[in-house]
Amino acid sequence: MTETTVREQITHRWYTRPVLFVADVNRALLFYIDMLGFEKRWHEGDGAGKVCQVSRAECEIILCEDATRRDKARLFVELTADGLTALRREIVERSIPSEKSWWGYDVIKIVDPDGNELLFPEAK
Repeated sequence: MTETTVREQITHRWYTRPVLFVADVNRALLFYIDMLGFEKRWHEGDGAGKVCQVSRAECEIILCEDATRRDKARLFVELTADGLTALRREIVERSIPSEKSWWGYDVIKIVDPDGNELLFPEAK
């Protein structure tokens, strides 16, 4: 990597927040907060709106209730070794529905109530 590339990565950081379309934002919130341990960061309309954001560590997701959108998303969430160990423990403790899957490598797949998939690589 050149010095210019390193400098650009530092000064031109890209940041993303995926938007997941859901049928019922409150049902989705329950899943992401109660099952997966996210926290609600904001919710339009003082909690009465159809768009909100949940966050856990550096993972931020916008949930958007939109009756015209039934798109499904697939998110790859990379965890440290300790984070993966904690996720496995939480899956058991919270009875989070999950399955082993393959996406070019072994992953843990968790599907939210709207069919959006979160994939967690098993190893680096």
